[in-house]
Amino acid sequence: MTTGIVLLNFGEPAEGERETVLDYLERIFMANMSIEGEETTEAAARKRAAKLAERRAPGLLEEYDDIGGSPLIDHSTTQAALLDEEFSRRGYDIETYHGMQYTAPFITDAVEAAREDGVDHLVGLPIYPLCGPSTTVQSLDELDEALDEVGWDVPVDALTGWHKHPAYTRTRIDNIRRYLDDHDLSLGDGTRLVFSSHGTPQYYLDEGSRYEEYTEEFCSVVAAALDAPEYELGYQNHENRDVEWTEPDVEEVIETVDADRVVVEPVSFMHEQSETLSELDIELREEAEERGLEFHRVPIPYDDDRFIGALADLAEPFVAGYDPEYAGLRQCECRDEPGTMCLNAPHEA
Repeated sequence: MTTGIVLLNFGEPAEGERETVLDYLERIFMANMSIEGEETTEAAARKRAAKLAERRAPGLLEEYDDIGGSPLIDHSTTQAALLDEEFSRRGYDIETYHGMQYTAPFITDAVEAAREDGVDHLVGLPIYPLCGPSTTVQSLDELDEALDEVGWDVPVDALTGWHKHPAYTRTRIDNIRRYLDDHDLSLGDGTRLVFSSHGTPQYYLDEGSRYEEYTEEFCSVVAAALDAPEYELGYQNHENRDVEWTEPDVEEVIETVDADRVVVEPVSFMHEQSETLSELDIELREEAEERGLEFHRVPIPYDDDRFIGALADLAEPFVAGYDPEYAGLRQCECRDEPGTMCLNAPHEA
């Protein structure tokens, strides 16, 4: 049996071309139309998505002008190649692919590539540290839809929440510590650790998503390991629709934090992209410096060996064919589909 591991991601255009950006935004708004809470026809929904895309596009295009393009796809390609190397080192012959929800290469492209390569077993692995409905869960649903679209009946195993993996947690802790050491900083004494997490509409939390709980849990563990009892958590919300989002906004945190300097950790991201390079490095920095705060932002360890090893650990039971519960994986409750496993589900009493 040849196993193909499909790394699933949100996606983002590499360059700020207007039509490409508009297509990207329309797909996002269309896929998440349910959060507006109104039943509508597909034609009306597409018209609404196009209107929202036109509203959001100028700001995103300006961000692209500022950062000169997004490295997200390059980072995802690197991760797939490194994971392939790690499995070779472990003695397995697998194929790796990466598929994006909203930009090429799409998830369907990854599926078609795997079928052409003669793969006869797939593992879907979303590269979202914190499990959410419109990211982790939706990307796996789209993997199933892509298989239906191309008419390929192949066994699929799926992984969801994995932020509790010890090697991943240690990767983020040591990455922050290394940044602090490199910049001669210590937490406390006027230096405050600020976690910045991608926001989510309150709609999903009301529907039962534990994204906020996972985020708070992970931040508390990382802060404890760094001996930082005082820290802040804010969310990067995209209020392009008239819906409630997670609170507090990270901008509000920066406006009210009692510190001389902030060290910002983009806790929900595993690639550099516009939301880190522009929203944090440029926009949030400007707000901090206007308040007289010294601003620091921790880079994302997207190619750290331990992170790649953690991804391999998660997928290895499905590659080797042993019981995933041995590796601490259990049936996922956020995506209650047979064969979907995670590290978040509670142990049975």
